[in-house]
Amino acid sequence: MDSNGRSASHWVALPLALAWGFVLVTLLCLATGWLAGPPVLFYLLTVALYLCVCGLVSRAWPENRDFGWANRATLLRGCLVIVLFALAPFAEHLTDNLWLYGWMALLALILDGVDGKVARATGSESDFGARFDMELDALFILGLSIAVLALGKAGIWVLALGLIRYAFVAAGHFADWLNAPLPDSFRRKTVCVWQIVTLLVAVLPPINSLFASTTLATALALLVWSFFVDIHWLYQRRHHHDVQ
Repeated sequence: MDSNGRSASHWVALPLALAWGFVLVTLLCLATGWLAGPPVLFYLLTVALYLCVCGLVSRAWPENRDFGWANRATLLRGCLVIVLFALAPFAEHLTDNLWLYGWMALLALILDGVDGKVARATGSESDFGARFDMELDALFILGLSIAVLALGKAGIWVLALGLIRYAFVAAGHFADWLNAPLPDSFRRKTVCVWQIVTLLVAVLPPINSLFASTTLATALALLVWSFFVDIHWLYQRRHHHDVQ
């Protein structure tokens, strides 16, 4: 197929996937609103977040081919993460529906591994897919941090669990060596999962603030250590990166 054909395929497949995502996020938003009864701002925030994700995905998608089932699976999880994020500031008003929030967060965590398995099974692994998945993880963690803060389970310091990664990205604009690729790390993945699990547990009704703050402080300490290890590794290789 010529380049024009590939381009046409790209501009049809991507908007179609995003359109289906919009339908899904709308249904999730309406169902959650019906069950939990959040303020109107929740609906506006959900739509704004999804449109923002659509813009970023459209800008970053580099390939003239089908969006792929792995990226569709990531987008499916993204719809759930967006609804959870939009609901997070209003967590204190959910009362009995906090269990619903917890179950939705657990489902988002379980789905985290689906897109990777689909990508490997279909041979469609890509840098875009990995970055897409990572950005959703970051949004998920920040959303859970906001929910914990809204519930009063921990102080404002808990937002550091969600903001450190964005601070690292921002620092990369001033120190280019921070943008060098990092090798795969079991340590990094484990710390990420521990962050999500401790945040997820903290939002549940039976968990008191002492237990939540203790486990979240442990997660924050591990996160700071993990970032220190990665930054040190990048710093040691900064001159090699400059030569490249």
